[in-house]
Amino acid sequence: MTSTHHPHPTPDLFALSDVKGPVLRPGDDGYADEVTGFNLSALHTPDVVIGATGADDIVAAMRWATATSTPVAVQATGHGANFPITHGLLITTTRMTDVQIDPATRTATAAAGAKWRHVVDAAAPHGLAPLTGTSTDAGVVGYTLGGGLPVLGRTYGYAADLVHSFQVVTPDGALREVNRSTEPELFWALRGGKGNVGIVTQLTFDLLPLARILGGGIYCPGEHTEPLLRAWADWTRTVPNEMCSAFSLLRLPPIPQIPEPLRGGFWARVAIAWTGDTAEGERLLAPIRETAPVAVDMVEEMDHAAVDRIYMEPQDPLPARESCALLRDLTPDAIRTFLDQVGPDNPDCPLLLVEIRHMGGALSDPPTVEDAICARDAEYFLETVAVLAAPPAAEAVEQATTALQTAMAPYGTGRTMVNIHGTPGDEADRARAWTPEVYAHLQQAKSTYDPDNLLRYGHAVTPA
Repeated sequence: MTSTHHPHPTPDLFALSDVKGPVLRPGDDGYADEVTGFNLSALHTPDVVIGATGADDIVAAMRWATATSTPVAVQATGHGANFPITHGLLITTTRMTDVQIDPATRTATAAAGAKWRHVVDAAAPHGLAPLTGTSTDAGVVGYTLGGGLPVLGRTYGYAADLVHSFQVVTPDGALREVNRSTEPELFWALRGGKGNVGIVTQLTFDLLPLARILGGGIYCPGEHTEPLLRAWADWTRTVPNEMCSAFSLLRLPPIPQIPEPLRGGFWARVAIAWTGDTAEGERLLAPIRETAPVAVDMVEEMDHAAVDRIYMEPQDPLPARESCALLRDLTPDAIRTFLDQVGPDNPDCPLLLVEIRHMGGALSDPPTVEDAICARDAEYFLETVAVLAAPPAAEAVEQATTALQTAMAPYGTGRTMVNIHGTPGDEADRARAWTPEVYAHLQQAKSTYDPDNLLRYGHAVTPA
C-alpha cells in the first residue's frame, strides 16, 4: 500500500482495527507530534505509529508486527532517543501514565508511559520516594530497563535492584507476568538488558521511607576547576555511602531558561545528595566549600520531591549528543588527562556538560537476584552532553566527545552504561554496555524471546 502521501510500503493495517489508541502513518494529522521525543536529535519516521492506551493495544500491535515481520520500537518520553527509527512500527506509551502506591508494602506500580515525576508526586504524601535519576521527567520503564543510575545510588543501589515484577509483552504477542520465580530468564534480562526481550506494560518496585534529603549544587567559577576537582576526588575516597555526589563542568549558553548568575558562564560544580543527618552532611561538605571561591551555593535541606533542584537538568526538549564511560579510578594522571581535554584551557570546548559521578557504595554491592547490570566494578562514571546545532558545531561536538572518551579510556573499565551510551554504533560498540559473558547471555535470551530480531532499534542485542 503506497502513495505519495504515505511513502513507505506498509502491510495492511486492518488487523490493527482493535487498537483503541491512534494508528497513524506519515502525513496523518498528529503523526509528527506522536513520534517526537525529548531528545530531538533522533527524528523518527516509522511506517506506522500506535499510541497505546493499555496493555491490550501493545499485545495487538506486537501480534501484528510478528505476523507481518515488521520491526518494532517503543517510546515513552524519548529522553533516550539517540537512534532514529526509520520504517517499521513505533509504539508510544505516553497515554499510559497510571501509578498506584501501596503504602502498606511500600511499593509502586507504574504503567509503561509513567514518568518519575508521576511516581514522586504519588509517593510523597506517604513519606515515600522512588530511586529517581537526575531528571524526574525521564520515563520509569526505559530508565529501569537500563539498570537505572539513581541520584541516591551510592546509598540504595540501582533502580533495577528494587523491582519486584514486570508485566511484559514478548514478540510472540504473549502478555507475561514476570518475576524471579515465574520467568527468571526474562526477569534477569529486563534488569539491565534494556528493551531487548519485550515491551514492558507495567512494573512494580520498592519505595523508600524517605521524605527529606540534603541536596543541591555548589558552583565555582570555571577557572578554579583544577583545585576543586582534585579536592573532590580525594574527598570521595573518605565519605560514607550516604553521600552521593558528582563533579561537573558546565558551559552554559546565554539563554533565558538558565537563571542568573549562572546564565552564559563556565562553572565547576559539585552536586550532592545526602540522606543522613543534615548537620553531619553540612560538616562533611565543609572541605569542598573551602577549596575554591563559591559563587552560588544551592545546597539545602529539601523535600525529596524537589530532587530535580540538585542537578537542574533542562526541562525543554533539545537535540542532544550523549556519551559515557565507566572509570576504575580518578588517579592524578586521569585528572590531568581530563583537564587537558575539557578544562579551563579549552575555552572553545563545545560540550554543555562534562560530569564525573561518584559510584561505589551500594552501586558496587552484588545484586540479591542476578541481573544484567555491568557497572558494579566502577568507582566513577564519566558523562558528556552536548547540544547539536548546525553541521560545523555538530562536527566539533563529535570531535570533542571522541577525543575525551579516547583519552580517558586507559582509566576505564572498557564499558558504558546502556542508558547513557549515546547513539549505538555497530555490534562491538553496543556490546560495550555489558561484559562479554553478560552480552552472550543476552544474545541467548534474545534468541529465545525475539529470534527474528523484531526489537532491533536503539541499543539492540543481536540474537545468538
